[in-house]
Amino acid sequence: MSTEHPFAQFIRIIGRGPNLSRPLDEEEMYEAAKMILSGDVEPLQLGAFLCILRVRTEVAEEGAGFVRAVRDGLTLPADAPTVDVDWATYSGKKRQLPWYLLSAFLLAQNGIKICMQGTEGHTEGRLFSSEALAALGVPLAGSLAEASAQIHATNFAYLPLRNFVPKLQDIIELKSILGVRSPVNTFARILNPFGADHELQTVFHPNYRDVHRDTAALLGQKHMAVFKGEGGEAERRPHKPVLVQYLHEGEKTEEQWPALISDTAEYNLDTLDINRLPRLWRGEEADEYGEAAVIGTAAFVLRLMRRAASPHQAIEEARDLWNARDKGNFLPSA
Repeated sequence: MSTEHPFAQFIRIIGRGPNLSRPLDEEEMYEAAKMILSGDVEPLQLGAFLCILRVRTEVAEEGAGFVRAVRDGLTLPADAPTVDVDWATYSGKKRQLPWYLLSAFLLAQNGIKICMQGTEGHTEGRLFSSEALAALGVPLAGSLAEASAQIHATNFAYLPLRNFVPKLQDIIELKSILGVRSPVNTFARILNPFGADHELQTVFHPNYRDVHRDTAALLGQKHMAVFKGEGGEAERRPHKPVLVQYLHEGEKTEEQWPALISDTAEYNLDTLDINRLPRLWRGEEADEYGEAAVIGTAAFVLRLMRRAASPHQAIEEARDLWNARDKGNFLPSA
């Protein structure tokens, strides 16, 4: 008789059918994730595990256990900065340019330290943050230490997932084999490697908002905001009203933000010409949608950080920052 593989217990818990299966609790997921990260799981087991979770939809306790396991394996440099905002970017853009990058640069110019962490390449036909930043001449961080140095120098770093948890990037890339995205896409967004007090989260499907916020609460996250963003990225769709859900020191609240510009069909398509980003930044090109997306997204962060008392005030403060930006540089000098 063959001996049961140690990971089989976790598949059995979630996969015994509608009457006997149940979600993993936080400690069970922690142990399962430790095995996955250490490579102690057979490929067939990993595929089954990911697909069952995907069909059923992961719960907050599973997210918290998985994130804890990943964080336990991270070692920050001794001089790691105090990061203000962790900004997850995992979806890529298909219909609109990544205007949110200009929002991050704008906030960095004004002293807000941002770690943008994410992934790329898992879905064809999308423009990912790493590709856009490379085209703009902004270096990518090769490690937590490099991200730390970049944040110290410019208040901004983009840290690809493959450069601090490569195993998770490998799992995300299984989408081309499994045919669907895995729960790791959800869990990775919440990693917050530098332990920033503020997390900016977004979802493509609104029903995932509660999963993100409840997971953050279990992890003791001080402040976070989650909303339905453009194409699944943390970017304001300025021609639509949007519900933003918050977590502040354990308290859950929400706000309805009004549209910033009129809703017309011309905003629905974009050529994804990356050169339009620096032209808008330098004031060489006018784009009502792009400018409103930049201002609206920056306003979310100002409101999350409680630098504004209302959505209206946050929008006006973000607009003032935009009008006063250094048009010659994206990021402050070292």
